[in-house]
Amino acid sequence: MASVQIREAKEEDCGDILRLIRELAEYEKLSDQVKISEEALRADGFGENPLYHCLVAETPPAPGQLPGPRLVGYGLYYFIYSTWKGRSVYLEDIYVMPEYQGQGIGSKIIKKVAEVALEAGCTQFRLMVLDWNKRAVDLYKVLGAHDLTEAEGWHAFCFEGQAMKALAGR
Repeated sequence: MASVQIREAKEEDCGDILRLIRELAEYEKLSDQVKISEEALRADGFGENPLYHCLVAETPPAPGQLPGPRLVGYGLYYFIYSTWKGRSVYLEDIYVMPEYQGQGIGSKIIKKVAEVALEAGCTQFRLMVLDWNKRAVDLYKVLGAHDLTEAEGWHAFCFEGQAMKALAGR
């Protein structure tokens, strides 16, 4: 396995982060839902009050690749608040390029998010996964996560677009 470094994303990584976001959406068969731009990623993650934080997995170039490190995965997270548990972290996305999967990179990203959460005084960190992604479900369980849908029957909901406008009376 190539040497992999997990580090905080920098503003100049936004192009690669967007590339990885698009790859993840394609894998999840949801490419048509990606509306974010590189500019929005920059503005929302690297301004005075960032709305998200991002870790990237960086490898040195393989033989025949362009010089310089390559981003092969990412974990995008933000802080949330639980009225029952207090400070929490939500891992919105975690993705590792297929040719780098199975090398422990995803686990390293998850472990780093857990470190960040503990350093910030968080009591939990949450994430969601599509029900058909058995490989990810199995990994999260091996790492110690419990499935809230199985254990407590929670369902995730989302208001967007017209539904959100209607709620706001617009």
